[in-house]
Amino acid sequence: MKWLESCKARCKAVVTRRLAVALIAVLAVGSVATFNFTKTAKAAVAAPAAAALDDNSVAALLTLDRAMETLAARVTPAVVNVTVASKSNEQQSGAEGMPDMQQFFGPDGPFGRQFGRQFNVPSQPQNRMEHGLGSGVIISPDGYIVTNNHVIDGAVDIRVTMSNREVMPAKLVGADPLTDLAVIKVNGTNLPSVPWGNSAELHPGQTVLAFGNPYGYRFTVTRGIISALNRPNPDPSDRRKPGEFIQTDAAINPGNSGGALVDARGELIGINTFLISSSGSFSGMGFAIPSQIVQPTVEALIRDGKVTHGFIGIQISDVTPDNAKFFQMNQAVGAIVSEVGPDTPAAKAGLRTGDVITELDGKPVTDAGQLQMTVGQKRPGDTIHLLVVRDSKPTNIAVTLAALGNGKGTETAGGDHGKARWGLGLADLTPEVRNELQARKSVQGAMVEEVQPGSPADNAGLQRGDVIMEVNRHAVKSSAEVAEALSSVPSGQDALVLVWSNGGSTFRVLHPAQG
Repeated sequence: MKWLESCKARCKAVVTRRLAVALIAVLAVGSVATFNFTKTAKAAVAAPAAAALDDNSVAALLTLDRAMETLAARVTPAVVNVTVASKSNEQQSGAEGMPDMQQFFGPDGPFGRQFGRQFNVPSQPQNRMEHGLGSGVIISPDGYIVTNNHVIDGAVDIRVTMSNREVMPAKLVGADPLTDLAVIKVNGTNLPSVPWGNSAELHPGQTVLAFGNPYGYRFTVTRGIISALNRPNPDPSDRRKPGEFIQTDAAINPGNSGGALVDARGELIGINTFLISSSGSFSGMGFAIPSQIVQPTVEALIRDGKVTHGFIGIQISDVTPDNAKFFQMNQAVGAIVSEVGPDTPAAKAGLRTGDVITELDGKPVTDAGQLQMTVGQKRPGDTIHLLVVRDSKPTNIAVTLAALGNGKGTETAGGDHGKARWGLGLADLTPEVRNELQARKSVQGAMVEEVQPGSPADNAGLQRGDVIMEVNRHAVKSSAEVAEALSSVPSGQDALVLVWSNGGSTFRVLHPAQG
């Protein structure tokens, strides 16, 4: 019995030891697992995130950001939201027969949607009121504000919202439809304002900021560059309108009309006025009226309440590498006189079709748009001195400017519409045809009756209804004379034609077919 009890005691001790070892092993494994989990959890919590780049690595960007912030803070208080209530002028616009900026750049216009006022038009056509918005920029501490003419056109009530949300009534000081500029005024003193800049010193690639109220989102600023300069007037319905627009990729949308385009110094270099887009929204091409046009126009509006533009009475186009040789010009600079209006200052001074204007008052004339802009800023009665190249000989001509009216015969800038290759059907300019084309009696030559697709004429932009008035600087009066003159051009050589189209005349170069 003692032996049995001793055996049981030993077995119990062995089992107890084994259980203890197993328990210790389990505890050890659990402790290790707990340690590893805790270590992993601590590592997940404690591992630092990626560090931001230090200031030295991005110093240039930070400096640029601070500069843009300073610039925006400086200009924004001088930019205002312009809201207008105006009477519908639908019947009058139709009677005038000339599309304004809203019509031309409207959704059905050739350049997409104009982005001045946005209208909430009632469904009833009679006695309706239009409510619109645009932008403006304060140019003097006493409350003079520049905006676009198409923003306030026809307005019976104008309200201005300042950057501090204060709403102030504004009165119209004056407007100039030709340049699409207007000046309004609010009563105030020590108002924030933007200084004038010099658009003549701009270069493509420079940083610019555009300010305005796109789609009603007030006091918006966008940044971009100057994409191009001296863009021509895109409105074929009125070639008297000056071009020289600044093109920018700073985002401009509906509601930005009349807003400020400023350079890196915060100087006003342009007034945002339209965009080119098939959708009506910004597509990378916004345009502003340069301060070279804005400042003198605004000064005249403040002084006189209106602007009376001087004019010579000519139509002009650019000297290009294509046509320079026909005018004995070594460089493609200057403005070619493509038409001289009867009984105009130009006619009285002795200017002729084919003259090339290279200087105005001793300053070089680079192209037709520049000449048109410069003359348009002169006042009626001023005498200007032109240096003209005629038959390769320089000639000085003094012209006393008249007042620009609503009639024809004013200087208009047109472009060379490109390359051409022969391919024309011609007809004589009979009285019936002349009446159909609404061409004046001074328009002589042959009407373009047919243009073959892909032909020289097609490439030149000639269309049915155009009138060829000259070939290689020689006047032609019939279809037979035009055909003979073109056929006499030596093989492989270009031809220069003077073309009347839609009330204006331009020189175009015809290039012979290759091969």
